Amino acid sequence: MLEQEIAALPIGYISRKNIRGKVKLYHQWTENGKKKSKYLNDDTAAELSALIEKRRSLEIELRELRKQLPKQKRATEENTYTFKSDVLIGKALKPLAESVRGFERRSCYRELESFLEQSYPGKVFILYGLRRTGKTTLIRQAIASLPDREFDRAAFIQVKSGIALGEINADLRWLRDHDYKYVFIDEITLAEDFIEGAALLSDIYAASGIKIVLSGTDSLGFLLSESEELYDRCILLHTTWIPYREFERVLSIKGIDEYIRYGGTMSLGGKHYNEPVTFKTRKSTDEYIDSAIARNIQHSLRLYQDGGHFRHLADLYEKNELTSAINRVIEDINHRFTLEVLTNDFKSHDLGISKRNLRKDRENPTDILDRIDEKTFIDGLRKALEILNKNEQSIAITEAHRIEIKEYLDLLDLTVDIPTEFIPVKDEKSFRTVVSQPGLRYSQAEALVQQLLLDKEFQTISAVERAAIQERILNEIRGRMMEEIILLETKMAYPDKEVFRLQFAIGEFDMTVVDPVSITTEIYEIKHSAEMVPEQYKNLTDEEKCRATEFRFGTITKKAVIYRGEDAIDGDIQYLNVENYLRFLGV
Repeated sequence: MLEQEIAALPIGYISRKNIRGKVKLYHQWTENGKKKSKYLNDDTAAELSALIEKRRSLEIELRELRKQLPKQKRATEENTYTFKSDVLIGKALKPLAESVRGFERRSCYRELESFLEQSYPGKVFILYGLRRTGKTTLIRQAIASLPDREFDRAAFIQVKSGIALGEINADLRWLRDHDYKYVFIDEITLAEDFIEGAALLSDIYAASGIKIVLSGTDSLGFLLSESEELYDRCILLHTTWIPYREFERVLSIKGIDEYIRYGGTMSLGGKHYNEPVTFKTRKSTDEYIDSAIARNIQHSLRLYQDGGHFRHLADLYEKNELTSAINRVIEDINHRFTLEVLTNDFKSHDLGISKRNLRKDRENPTDILDRIDEKTFIDGLRKALEILNKNEQSIAITEAHRIEIKEYLDLLDLTVDIPTEFIPVKDEKSFRTVVSQPGLRYSQAEALVQQLLLDKEFQTISAVERAAIQERILNEIRGRMMEEIILLETKMAYPDKEVFRLQFAIGEFDMTVVDPVSITTEIYEIKHSAEMVPEQYKNLTDEEKCRATEFRFGTITKKAVIYRGEDAIDGDIQYLNVENYLRFLGV
């Protein structure tokens, strides 16, 4: 019988691992729920590969024969099989699809749709990103969009912690043998042996014609498996970064300040995707950092190469302090950001603008900023932050630890470095680390401000005055964050251009965009203000700065201030509304 002939042939697949620059071949298979692996030389690998291919062709032949079975017999087969993992098929899929029918789709949905509609032989599609960035919703939307004739050929597998890939493999084999065309696997990285065994999904099931879509919150695990098991057999779609225009369109929430407070996840008060608001409180933010980021990194590193990728982080892992260290580095990135804002921006020329704005406030006018001793105030803020910094340190983190953790944060798309260029040119390199989830950064910065204002030096100020100072500081933080958001989104929208801050001996351009092909330059000032004030663009009209910029980077074709007011023109300076700028960026 055909089934006996198949049983006599080898199972599994041939995997290729890049070890110290050399490709080594392994026969990998699952036996009694356990992963097996055996090294192969080239001759043995070629012979075994031929036998595995023969098994696959016979399995395809068997499936075609089964299709010819009477419907009643096929239905009996389906009813008697017990799935080893959580699998939904047929009518059970309907509620899953119906739950998202009214949701707007993220822009990246088009890539998933293209994969399902077109031919990508032997490739699997991977949705990877941090928690609450819409991965499961994208899968449900894809299922809901399947034509009626294809819906009954789709399956959804929900992976739970502790399950082995071998159990999922058994269910996939059954789905393949019963002519299922679409298989969506959510939280696949929870499978203990996923990273080491991921290739079977492409080599066996995708190669036989099944469209396989994977998602998981341990997104680092996908990147590690891409570099090894799936290095040329997957299509990756990042979901972590959610630009302003998607935040506005998908969640129907408008305004740069709302994006600063809550941007970064597909959640806002449970209106659409998730609840509660992820970054509404320090507690919810800390829980997100712990579960979505820190444990993500620790889980993937633990599973990858039996933990061999820890490098300098191994000692922290062994002491069960790695998650704490990752949390500390993220907090420190935001802490340094807050300290820089308070010690640099608070004493900038914007202070004068804020003094005027606070005096003219219609509801609560105050002259607090006229009466404070600015130097004493800044020194007090710095002192309070440094005290908090020391108090928060519970373990010693070396520079090697910090570098490696930052490397993983970059891989997760959580942090992006925006360069600073200098005129005159300096040998040193300078970067501003931007957190791609603004709500996370703002929540931590806001919590720091609330704590430092409890410092004894500020207890002598009245409650009204402390509230005014706190709002002034938070306004500075929102202003700096608006700069970062614009820099990041411009950089992402124009990958072929150079986007950076340009620092002079005195003064700077908040954003410079250089087209190296046309040798042209655009220069911008970014202000968290709704008013047009000539002081805002004094650097843009500085002839010496402009001449030096054109000499180094190319002809200046645009000078603009991006702010919160309406679009306008003042001489040769364009005033651009920030929401409009971000809404149509790159379009």
